[in-house]
Amino acid sequence: MKDPRFLTIAMAQIAPVWLNKEATLTKIKDQISEAAKQKSELIIFGEGLLPGYPFWLALTGGAEWDTQLNKSLHAHYVRNAITIENDELAEVCAMAKQHRIAIYLGLIERPKDRGGHSIYASLVYINTEGVIASVHRKLQPTYDERLTWSPGDGHGLRVHTLKQFTVGGLNCWENWMPLPRASLYAQGEDLHVAIWPGSDHNTKDITRFIAREGRSFVVSVSALMTKADFPTNTPYYNQIIEHAPEILANGGSCIAAPNGEWEVAPIINKSGNFYHTIDFNKVLEERQNFDPVGHYSRPDVTKLIVNRERQSTLQIKE
Repeated sequence: MKDPRFLTIAMAQIAPVWLNKEATLTKIKDQISEAAKQKSELIIFGEGLLPGYPFWLALTGGAEWDTQLNKSLHAHYVRNAITIENDELAEVCAMAKQHRIAIYLGLIERPKDRGGHSIYASLVYINTEGVIASVHRKLQPTYDERLTWSPGDGHGLRVHTLKQFTVGGLNCWENWMPLPRASLYAQGEDLHVAIWPGSDHNTKDITRFIAREGRSFVVSVSALMTKADFPTNTPYYNQIIEHAPEILANGGSCIAAPNGEWEVAPIINKSGNFYHTIDFNKVLEERQNFDPVGHYSRPDVTKLIVNRERQSTLQIKE
C-alpha cells in the first residue's frame, strides 16, 4: 500500500523444522514469498523460530548436571544456531530487498563477538533495503531457558522508521520488563513487536496492556509446536516425546490497537501468514490524552539510562 499512513503486516505463525536451521530457513523464505504476494510491508516471525525453541529442557530433566543427554542436545542446538557474521541470513536479506518488505525474525544466534560457542535468543530486524539494522539479544532468558541461552545486552534496544511508523521489538518475557519497554517508547516507538515461542496464555493480556500503556499498535507473533513436529532424527527423540504434550505451543498471534482493543484477536491452532493493515492516525488520536514519554512524562523527576554498548570480554588495543 503506497499511502505512508497505512502498513500491511503479515504475522507468520508457523512451526519450525525443529532444530534444523537449513530446513527452517527454507520454510521462512516460503512465508516471505507468500507475504510479498499479498503486498505485505512487514513480516514477523516468533521467538527462536530459527531453528526452534528449546522445549527439551522441560521434558528431559534439563537441570540435571553433566548428563550426556543435556550436553548432546545442547551441542546439536548450537550447531543449528545462526552465525550472522557468516552471512547465514544473506538469502533472507536479499528477499527483503527484492520484495521491499521489512522482517522481524526470532532466531538463536551464535555470535563470533562472544567467542562463537554460547548462544542467544535474538530478534533481528531487516529493513526494506535488505540491511540488518539491529540484532537484539534477549536481556534475560526466562527460567529454564537460562540453561541454554546466554543473557544479552542493550545494543539492540533500537527503533526503526517504517513508512510513518516507528517500530521496535522485544523477545517474549522481556515485554514484561518496564524499563526496556520505556527505552523503546522514549525513542518514539509507536508500533511494538512482541515475539513469543507460542501460546495465547502469553499474548492475550500483555499485548493489550502494552498497547494501552504505550498508546501504540502492538503485534504479538508466536510460533506453533505439536508433538508431531519433533523430527524423529533428533538426538534423544524417544526421551523428548515421552513427556511431551500433544500441543506445546498453540500460537496466539494477535494485534492490539493504541486504545488497547483488539484489531486481531489471538489466533489459535492455525498455521500460516495472517494479514492486517494498520492506520497510523490511530496512534495520533490516542496520544491526545496520554503520551508516556511526551506530555504525560516528567523527565525532571524520573529518567532512564540505557547502555547500548555491545558487551564482550575482549577489547584489543593496538
